[in-house]
Amino acid sequence: MADNANLVGAAMVTEITREAKLACCKIYISEGGRNALALDSIERAAKHLPEPEVGIINRWKDEIYNRVGYTIVSRFDPHCSFDSKPLRNAAAAMVEAAFASIDLRSHCGTHPRLGVVDHICFHPLARASLDQAAGLAKSAAADIACRLQVPTYLYGAAHDEGRSVDSIRRELGYYKPNSLGYQWKGGLNLEPLNPNPDLGPTQVTQSKGILIIGATGWVGTYNVPIFSTNIELVRRIARGLSGRGGGFDSVQAIGLMHGEDRAEVACNLLDPMQVGSDQIQARVERLAGEEGLAAGKGYFTDFSPDKIVDLYLNSTSSS
Repeated sequence: MADNANLVGAAMVTEITREAKLACCKIYISEGGRNALALDSIERAAKHLPEPEVGIINRWKDEIYNRVGYTIVSRFDPHCSFDSKPLRNAAAAMVEAAFASIDLRSHCGTHPRLGVVDHICFHPLARASLDQAAGLAKSAAADIACRLQVPTYLYGAAHDEGRSVDSIRRELGYYKPNSLGYQWKGGLNLEPLNPNPDLGPTQVTQSKGILIIGATGWVGTYNVPIFSTNIELVRRIARGLSGRGGGFDSVQAIGLMHGEDRAEVACNLLDPMQVGSDQIQARVERLAGEEGLAAGKGYFTDFSPDKIVDLYLNSTSSS
């Protein structure tokens, strides 16, 4: 009987998947577990909303980077296919809780950031389209920027000209450590803002920083350890991976310290079907070997889209 029930449950999830239009929101926050009360407050803000159809599917936190990434999922509204009010509400609640419990001026970590809530990206899942994710991103950005008074930049499909997230970051100094060559400390010296934000105030509150919100197809995040403390060599390896450095056009990479005795090449795979983790791993190992360094086995910081859909649908079907 139990086996039959499991088969029926799996069939139901498969059938729901065929019809589902799901939105995924990834929220990256500049706090990786050093302040456990802050993370608890952020998670409770989403879980205590009267919208059980929102699920926190993944939490990736890194105390060295002092950064946490959440993956939250919900359905699109069947009456308004470019919106998911539950997901918007959950994202806004998490941002508000982050601002209330984290002060960027006291932040320190080896991962770059532009704000307490550094980056939010919406992705379509299952049968949803990128246009739907873009509409949701714009709606969420307008709500958050206005209500919480944070300068907000749009990118990807949420921006009229399809501006990329790395171009915004480059203009705002994201890739330049402000301490000890590899540490990012304290608030941001970004007055005046250039370019002007798309939404919200044009002046930065030092305790909050700024926020970037966009919509794209699925982006894989894959990090490869390098057993070296020579950050300049590791950054050279990262440049050799990305399109800007003559590597893969669909890969963005940065070299970061990750502990006292090693670094990492952190990669965004903008088109994982074109360039996947196996190709990244092989290229990093080759480039590291050319520098006389050893590379470890890389790891993803999130589940695959199919796994996220399965986890979400199973969690909602059993609740």
